[in-house]
Amino acid sequence: MTVIISVLGLIVLALAFMLIKIGWRAGAWLFSRYVSPRPIEDVLTVVAACIATGVSAQGMWRFSGDVLGLDGPLRFLLFAFIEVAIITSAVRARRNMRENFSAGIDGIAVWALTCLTAVLSSMDARSLPEAIFRLAAPLVAAWLWERGMAIERHRIRGTGRINWRLTPERLLVRMGLAEVSDRTASEVDAHRRLTRVALAAKRAKALREGGGSERKVRAALAKLDKAMDQAVEHTGLAVDQQRQEALLAQIAALYNTSKLVDADPRVPWEPEHDHQPVPARALPPALTQLHDDEDDDVFDATPQVLDTAERARLMRAARRYWDRQIEKRIVPRTVDIAQEVGIAVGMAREWRALWKLEPQAHAIIEALYQEHGIVDTGSFPAVKDDDRILTNTP
Repeated sequence: MTVIISVLGLIVLALAFMLIKIGWRAGAWLFSRYVSPRPIEDVLTVVAACIATGVSAQGMWRFSGDVLGLDGPLRFLLFAFIEVAIITSAVRARRNMRENFSAGIDGIAVWALTCLTAVLSSMDARSLPEAIFRLAAPLVAAWLWERGMAIERHRIRGTGRINWRLTPERLLVRMGLAEVSDRTASEVDAHRRLTRVALAAKRAKALREGGGSERKVRAALAKLDKAMDQAVEHTGLAVDQQRQEALLAQIAALYNTSKLVDADPRVPWEPEHDHQPVPARALPPALTQLHDDEDDDVFDATPQVLDTAERARLMRAARRYWDRQIEKRIVPRTVDIAQEVGIAVGMAREWRALWKLEPQAHAIIEALYQEHGIVDTGSFPAVKDDDRILTNTP
């Protein structure tokens, strides 16, 4: 009997060791496959969202038992149907983001179902704090999901987020409680006192030259004298040369305001009178053919009618080809993109017009213009590796 128990114990230990080993390998594979490549903030977002979803599911467990009267296996199978729907919608929204660059209706469904489960779980709360907690937990999970989607949206589109016009910082600046720059309190106070002196001097001069009453002129001069006394006392105006120059600059600007009406500044993009176009130099063989060959003569310019998923797939393929060529210091032509991906010339021209404005591509186009006088027209010549003119690197 002892031998049988010992053998069974060894078998159980062996099975436990094998299960632990398999679990360890599976955990290591999952970690290396899904966790390690992601930034730490994405991992923490998923963990926090799972915890918040668990809190919401616990509230729905109580709601299904106390309000709906479900019990046993039926309660176990049905209590978390909204949470499952939320996770499903979130996965679909992420897939839509990667394929169509927008979360679509599934993104709206995530927030709608989150609000629904928050309200239902809070209706079975036994106190006000518990109700607030059950309302907050699903909303926290949805917010974390939304922030993760925003980061992924930025990575895919390459665009930044919008800048809100109404923010706490802007409100504090508007109320005069905060500064838009990193000046110290003494610098801010000195600037305001110098400005007060300059404005008082302008008003006194305007009254004196405009024929103001003697009483108003005396009051303006007294205000100027008081502002000057405070500026000398608190800003060190008498010995600080930089602040003396700043005060004189403000006074000069305020005294000559009327001259702004007669100012005739040149438009910044107007060419100089002595501007000469960059002379074209001798081009390598790969650049001898410029934009004489029209794209429309090579490919049919009829617009393609594609669904959203197919258009997104073609756009990703074209973008990969564009990035590879740009890394080689080559600016692909419209016909090159259309031929490589198999799309219409109009679609390739539209994408190229957006991508050529990016810093790296724009630098290559600008360098070719400065060196050879080549103007990019969409049929920009491709430069082969053996005919590079912008770099000598291999």
